[in-house]
Amino acid sequence: MKDIESLIKGFKRFQENYFQADNALYDQLGRGQCPKVLVVGCCDSRVDPAILTDCRPGDMFVVRNVANLVPPYEPDSRYHGVSSAIEYAVQVLNVEHVIVLGHSHCGGIDALMQSGERTFGEFIDRWIAIAQPALAAVKRDLKHKPSQLQHRACEQASILLSLENLLSFPWVAQRVETGRVRVHGWYFDLNAGELLCYHADTGGFEKIA
Repeated sequence: MKDIESLIKGFKRFQENYFQADNALYDQLGRGQCPKVLVVGCCDSRVDPAILTDCRPGDMFVVRNVANLVPPYEPDSRYHGVSSAIEYAVQVLNVEHVIVLGHSHCGGIDALMQSGERTFGEFIDRWIAIAQPALAAVKRDLKHKPSQLQHRACEQASILLSLENLLSFPWVAQRVETGRVRVHGWYFDLNAGELLCYHADTGGFEKIA
């Protein structure tokens, strides 16, 4: 119960910091949201996009999933939680930026790299299979490199794959082409405490903070 009690105490601090100290913010948020940024992040408890970027409530629209993956555009009758969040952010909220935020020591990518050797569950295995093309590229290009380097490369390659998948959504691609939306690949290094951004002109991730 101590964990729950700490959450309740944390909510009380949230009330004090936002509802008592900054009523104007929630007066505004009560009328609707207008974030300019969509972040596709990982469920990992160590990598909260709002905390990492020091954002206030209402600043960003966030969808989190295992390994921060964007699935390809598949307009069928199945349930598509991530795709519907992207659709809402782009089509309804008219965000101007979409960030795929990956990170080091990702458990989802670790599971992907062990696929074929063991299973992780009826839902996880199918979900992380989205990133199989990233894994295949790493195994092909870095097959003689240490596993730690392969793991990091796969984490970053999966971000790029998600950026490709983003552009398979026709209404995302159209807005990118017309300059209404920009897409970004970010990578948070847990050990170094650094944020890296993918640069298409160099083909690599470079430190930005």
